[in-house]
Amino acid sequence: MDNELTLVGHLSELRQRILTTLAVILVIMLVAFSHASEILTILKIPSAGSIDKLVFFSPTEAFSSYFKLSFFTALVVSCPLILYQLWAFIAPALDSKTRQQGAAFLTLSVLAFAAGVCFGFFCLLPAAIKFLIGFSQGVLVPMISVSEYISFVTGLLLGCGLVFEMPVLSFLLAKIGILDHRFLRKSWKYAVVVIFIIAAIVTPTPDAFNMCLMAMPMLVLYEISIWVAKFSRPRS
Repeated sequence: MDNELTLVGHLSELRQRILTTLAVILVIMLVAFSHASEILTILKIPSAGSIDKLVFFSPTEAFSSYFKLSFFTALVVSCPLILYQLWAFIAPALDSKTRQQGAAFLTLSVLAFAAGVCFGFFCLLPAAIKFLIGFSQGVLVPMISVSEYISFVTGLLLGCGLVFEMPVLSFLLAKIGILDHRFLRKSWKYAVVVIFIIAAIVTPTPDAFNMCLMAMPMLVLYEISIWVAKFSRPRS
């Protein structure tokens, strides 16, 4: 009976945390939707000099694009809250030392994701857009729809943010004993091949310059992951 009550209590707490998070996301979405034009102006910064104006081709495209942009903004802004609610739910079952390490893990996760998004926004996007628009060589006239532009930008930024989570994932896997730094070191040459494949997939342009622009920080992150795994491994 006590176990049943405990289970019901945990489920009730989980439900409450989910509802709280969804409510916050909804509020942020509403605020972001009212400022969608300003947010879109910020997202157009990497395309300065390449794309003058965005267009839409159906009566509903502008509304749906702003809705998509608002949802993306809400997810990014509420990311720390989502991670906190998840951590707060499982933290009571952990010892104090693990809770301290978990708090550091969450902080590093947010910072790594933010660093990846900034890298994509300030470094990768301008080069990618310039290459793609310039590929027309003056023969074709670019008419970029707002929905396609938002999908392109948000997809690339999310990809960069996730890629930059590599050292954080290495920390977690090494901490629970799944990953060993010696394995990562031995697999370096294979990792280089995999990294360039991932860079080719994530990078929206087929040219070698932009692929290397994405691959270089990934190689650095892989090296960082090796050292993170080394100092995070369980002590015997």
